[in-house]
Amino acid sequence: MVISTNPGDYQTFRIIYEITSAIICLLLVRFMIKPYQITGENRYIGLPLGFGLLGATYALSAFVYFQPLFLGRATIYIQLILRTFAFIFLSVTYFFSRKNAENNRWIWNTTLTLLIGVFLTLFVFVSIPDTNLPNYQSLCFSIRIINLILIGYICAHTLRSHLEKPDPETLWIPLGYILLAISQYALIIWALDESYSAFFSALAIRWIGLVTFLIVAYRSFYNPKKRVQNEENCT
Repeated sequence: MVISTNPGDYQTFRIIYEITSAIICLLLVRFMIKPYQITGENRYIGLPLGFGLLGATYALSAFVYFQPLFLGRATIYIQLILRTFAFIFLSVTYFFSRKNAENNRWIWNTTLTLLIGVFLTLFVFVSIPDTNLPNYQSLCFSIRIINLILIGYICAHTLRSHLEKPDPETLWIPLGYILLAISQYALIIWALDESYSAFFSALAIRWIGLVTFLIVAYRSFYNPKKRVQNEENCT
């Protein structure tokens, strides 16, 4: 793989890459908010929250490459918090999706409230100037391991759901999460040995995974039969 040594070329590439990733997540949020709009059930809000936070991290990355000193040292820690809580919201949503809606509604609402509270607390904490924060490299490596575990759970959950009710359309959902898991694993390899092949592979695989989700969401909500089926499942 030939990698440009011109910092300006790499900066432009990352800005475009992160912006396109953020736009894909924004489109996913638009699709995934529909079940909540139809039913008003809070248990459907986790997916748009998760992909919304992922999109926010990508948008923040694009802005940082354009204006590196805007948020100072707190920026990299804010990105870790946003991305980790994105996967937490997604995994908790899938966990509660198999539970009885009536009996577990208050548990889900409590869990969601606590997660939002912890998220806001951490966000404010790292934003305070001169806060004594842990070593970023060690923390980043640990967070990537946690993210990989969370995505692994989502992969297992969505794959099991597909096997219980086989459908060629639903197979793409665990595939998308598997691609995100591979991307996280490649970033762990990059953190260990600074392999540029692993790093750029992680970027490519992440983008393919997001596009996979976008294709599934589009087909689900713009295919008349699928749209009716989704709306019936939400009610």
